[in-house]
Amino acid sequence: MTGPDGPLLRLFRDRRVAFLFVGVINTVVGFVWFALFDITVGRLWGYMVTLLFAHVASVLCAFVLYRRLVFRVRGHVWTDLVRFETVYLVSLGINAVLLPLLVEFAHLEPIVAQALIVFVTTLVSYFGHSRFSFRRKEHTP
Repeated sequence: MTGPDGPLLRLFRDRRVAFLFVGVINTVVGFVWFALFDITVGRLWGYMVTLLFAHVASVLCAFVLYRRLVFRVRGHVWTDLVRFETVYLVSLGINAVLLPLLVEFAHLEPIVAQALIVFVTTLVSYFGHSRFSFRRKEHTP
């Protein structure tokens, strides 16, 4: 992973651990967003709309947390956000396939199905963000 150290590196001293710490927080926050939207808009428009609303809210929260606490990068906000969202779109695609399969065919409640899917999408996010989202070119003297 490249980019300057964020403030969590003072606590953990290892970027991977700081990244995973924020990832755990983001996973919990994302799951809470999913549950919140499931009991509100999900009741009106279904679990797939819940997934989309939760995705937008989660990505914006995660972007700020990773950018401020782990990588502490400057500039390139829109480029970083596009890269960040690209990684999350892969996770969303996986989620959009697995969620209906688990709800419609395995007959799981949407929240239970989402809890299972979160393990898969967390791995995708870790590898994508660590190698792509906040990458900066190395400066050679």
